[in-house]
Amino acid sequence: MNISEMLLPEFDMEMNNTRKTLERIPEDKFAWKPHAKSFTLQKLAVHVATLPSWLNTTLNSDHLDVTAPFPQYAIQNRNDVLAVFEKSAAEARTALVNAHDEDFFKTWSLKNGETVIFTMPKIAVIRSFMMNHLIHHRAQLGVYLRLNDVAVPSIYGPSADESNM
Repeated sequence: MNISEMLLPEFDMEMNNTRKTLERIPEDKFAWKPHAKSFTLQKLAVHVATLPSWLNTTLNSDHLDVTAPFPQYAIQNRNDVLAVFEKSAAEARTALVNAHDEDFFKTWSLKNGETVIFTMPKIAVIRSFMMNHLIHHRAQLGVYLRLNDVAVPSIYGPSADESNM
């Protein structure tokens, strides 16, 4: 079994859990945020929806410079967020399936202009910078749902809203 084959079950499970969460975002609360320093619900949802694309970036380049412009999306509703997520997840899955074991051991850097923030093997970047980062922000989105009285989906077990899986 190669590295891609080992990562795919986890990737598929996390994408499914992310989809379940994004399907519940309330469109009438897009501008809501729990604190002045927090993202709006819409901005957080779009961030979650685009995070899978970072797997593509990791496997198909040697760095990401945060000073470069990021794609902007015209998001009007939940379906727009889900469309961005589906495209991002599908492209990431394809990149993962097509990766060779040696690709995962090449180094990758996160940069801020000429400043290198970190450099790690691509396998570590995928696990931390993409997957763990996605899980972290998906959990934040779950808190946003809870604070807006939207049922939180079961992720790794039943939620307080879904006792039956």
